[in-house]
Amino acid sequence: MTAEIWFYHLERSSLEQVLPGLLEKARERGWKALVRVGSPDRLDAVDRDLWTWRDDAFLAHGRADRPHAERQPILLSQSGENLNGAQALFILDGAELGRTEGYERCFILFDGRDDLAVQAERDRWKALKGQGAALAYWKQSPEGAWQKAA
Repeated sequence: MTAEIWFYHLERSSLEQVLPGLLEKARERGWKALVRVGSPDRLDAVDRDLWTWRDDAFLAHGRADRPHAERQPILLSQSGENLNGAQALFILDGAELGRTEGYERCFILFDGRDDLAVQAERDRWKALKGQGAALAYWKQSPEGAWQKAA
């Protein structure tokens, strides 16, 4: 099974605003999620943000470097291992995508205001397209709504 790979080009909203909502939707589908980050600082920030993302709710999650990683509905990691058997993979900060077999969908989120990030993800898109991957590209409109661009 080959996963769908969806790129999210953030322009109007920050990663901290978008990621929790996407994780919540993945959980509503009954999927476990793996969030792969590019740095220890981002790991700490995402960990903190998910506990406090809304006043009336939190997203239960854990870290791959802590006990019981395999039990977590949302697992935060810097490695490529799918320790919790996730169906949804979230890639942040240009982290390595790695193998996508076993996932239903992969989400690549990047800051559209960062020229280096945009170029890196364009290069990733081209490489994946050349491999025949099932791709979708979502970009925010000036009003902040998501529009499928490709």
